[in-house]
Amino acid sequence: MTQWIVFAILLPALMGPLLVLVARYDIVLARVLSVATCTLQLALAVALMLSASSEPPQMYALGDWPAPFGIVLVLDRLSALMLLLTALLSLLVLLYAIGGWDSKGRHFHALWQFQVMGINGAFLTGDFFNLFVFFEILLIASYGLMVHGGGRDRMSAGVQYVVVNLVGSTLFLISVGLIYGVTGTLNMADLALKVPELAQGDRAILNTGALLLLMVFGIKAALVPLHFWLPGAYSNAPAPVAALFAIMTKVGAYSILRLFPLAFGDGAGLSSGLAEPWLLPAALITLALGMIGVLAARSLTQLASFAVIGSTGTLMTAVGLFSPQATGAALYYLMHSTLAAAVLFLIAGEVAVRRACADRLSPGAEFADRGLLAVFFFIAAIALCGMPPLSGFIGKLMILDSARAAPNAVLIWAVILVSSLLCIIGFGRAGSAVFWKSSPGAQVLAEDSPPSERRSVLPLVSIGTLLAALVLLTAFAGPMMLWIEQAAEQIYHPAYYIDAVMGEAGGYE
Repeated sequence: MTQWIVFAILLPALMGPLLVLVARYDIVLARVLSVATCTLQLALAVALMLSASSEPPQMYALGDWPAPFGIVLVLDRLSALMLLLTALLSLLVLLYAIGGWDSKGRHFHALWQFQVMGINGAFLTGDFFNLFVFFEILLIASYGLMVHGGGRDRMSAGVQYVVVNLVGSTLFLISVGLIYGVTGTLNMADLALKVPELAQGDRAILNTGALLLLMVFGIKAALVPLHFWLPGAYSNAPAPVAALFAIMTKVGAYSILRLFPLAFGDGAGLSSGLAEPWLLPAALITLALGMIGVLAARSLTQLASFAVIGSTGTLMTAVGLFSPQATGAALYYLMHSTLAAAVLFLIAGEVAVRRACADRLSPGAEFADRGLLAVFFFIAAIALCGMPPLSGFIGKLMILDSARAAPNAVLIWAVILVSSLLCIIGFGRAGSAVFWKSSPGAQVLAEDSPPSERRSVLPLVSIGTLLAALVLLTAFAGPMMLWIEQAAEQIYHPAYYIDAVMGEAGGYE
């Protein structure tokens, strides 16, 4: 399957321009081509995941240039898992979008494919420079998707989003320059070989560059104090775009998991454990502030946005423990939180187009499909709050179990449990205001609702399928964890990754 790795990037890269050229004014053709491409990407992701399950990490060298000089793509269990999650999410959310949202502006489907291309590239690349390139591709596409449909609030939030990410991109280039200046490489596997041998005089520059990278990844993941951009950006984005953005914060989490155990793990000498003193405190504060935001939310989209911040805090708490057990729990929770956050944004979008007061957390008149959407919201709330029996409960339980041996286990347990209680209260308040209470008044569709196709059944099918995926994630938690634990073991045994990239040149033992 080595030759097929590159197609995870080539498929959306080729379809994006094709959609601009041949389907610019034909929305039906654009939908057919876009859905077909996402379906092929899902099939490819499944095949790559099966390959990663039975083979050690695999490397594809673009142009057949050897590492560390050429551009390399690396497939292991971690990247295969992220590719599958991205493919599943992009297809199901795209089905929601073609219920009407995609017709509110041109180039929606082309931007969608470029967005997926950037995300897939970030998960596969084996060097920092191309990680920066793919970051920029997915960010440029996300700028266009975020302001899709126009509107003053959306444009204002989009400007803030652009400015914050431009700052992040600048820091990324600075950090890459510092690391390259002292190691002479941007290849991740080669960096893992050179960090332990680095001269003492260059160690401070290396550590500065690595911590700047941690800050960049923290911006992408929306970690405190770099989280302030997310609520405005996500709550003002179109519903399907915000749902796809649920995977965007995971790019930051993935990058931390990819880099720091590999190049700054136990074998990194004086630079080992570089991220640990910073990541765990930031994660716990992020979790607390996110759930406080859930309590203070004034709309369903704000509720979902702060829930994303809270779930990021939970995820990064597990990542910050930097152990195979905690990382396995983190990967399971990552899948859960991505699907749960996406479905909540879609539910909020469907509520908004059916109520006179849109998705605000205030009583309103009766609206279409109220009972069905209430059931959907109830299931999503259980999942996001971490209540039994769904996958959120299993994920949090595994994270708590992995934290038992940590020096600050009591603090971790307290923050996670108290924040879960705040989440339950916040979601209970929101659900009762939107679905239980009512006030007299005529039913009026929201101003920002999609056009004539807003009663399409596709959005409800998409939401139902995402919820079914959460149920399956719960039902097959045992087999999934066996697979994920092996992925975590790969992460904390760098020899697998280094040998795949460097081969005999690595000489890693």
